[in-house]
Amino acid sequence: MQHDSKVTAPAVDDVRRLRDTLSRWLIRTPVVRCRSLELSLGIDAEIFGKMEFLQQTGTFKPRGALANVLALNQEQLDAGITAVSAGNHAIAAAFAAKAVGTSAKVVMMRTASPVRIEACRAYGAEVVLVDDVYAAFELVDEIKDREGRAFVHPFEGPNVTTGTATVGLEICEQVGDFDVIIVPIGGGGLCSGIASAVKQINPDCVVIGVEPSGADSMSRSFASGHAVKLDTVTTIADSLGAPFALPYSFQICQRYVDDLVLISDDQMRDAMGILFQDMKMAVEPACAASTAALAGPLRDYCVGKKVVLVFCGSNIDWLTFEKHVTFS
Repeated sequence: MQHDSKVTAPAVDDVRRLRDTLSRWLIRTPVVRCRSLELSLGIDAEIFGKMEFLQQTGTFKPRGALANVLALNQEQLDAGITAVSAGNHAIAAAFAAKAVGTSAKVVMMRTASPVRIEACRAYGAEVVLVDDVYAAFELVDEIKDREGRAFVHPFEGPNVTTGTATVGLEICEQVGDFDVIIVPIGGGGLCSGIASAVKQINPDCVVIGVEPSGADSMSRSFASGHAVKLDTVTTIADSLGAPFALPYSFQICQRYVDDLVLISDDQMRDAMGILFQDMKMAVEPACAASTAALAGPLRDYCVGKKVVLVFCGSNIDWLTFEKHVTFS
């Protein structure tokens, strides 16, 4: 596969410096040995989970949002920020704005969980609701141009990748050497950061990204050799429902991600049930994606290996959880 040499991943020393800066607001989320998963899935592997859903705001998103906001100058901070999201990034942008003392105006889909919308407002953000993700990106461009707000992208750019690379750095420090890491992919912001950090620290580790089959922009981008846009997005994992890949995150993933696998909504529903029953974790579908991949397409591959699952977020209300989850 051709790799674009013009794109540079964040250096590990830069990731460490950002991690130290972010520690003012964020926590070092724990890693646990998931022995109950090993037993219930019947997989002869050492399984570890990075509990990133315990991060501030309930997901990994504040790492990238804060990295972007901290890079703004005073004039930009005075004008405020804007963001677009199905929920988790909007909450993170609102959190980041409050942390540094600026304002946030976020665009969200009407279908977003009311819990997520209220979380944004609780951090002081103004929330604007639109019909779909395509309309959301159009409106956020208008807000940026009309009000002069800085756009905090949900998954694209060096700041986002450096922010999410702090997850990979922590995993390497907490677990040591491991064979495989399984990372959910939406737009690729999380996976680009984790993959670039892990591969620089532990080059022999295999990094595998997992996408919903109804939101497979990264898989299609890998196949075509360039970032592509989807005509439609259909998945219960709205946090992984990015309608397109973009050049920076795509090219970093292209360089550092070894393989991609697709999972169905039903596989995520089953994985949500497994995590609830075995680990007492009530998580959103995106957070169950890594478990769904391990239980499904990666089951045989992971036998005999030391595996890290990234649990990315848990912003879900009980009614939505109950609607989606299936129990065996």
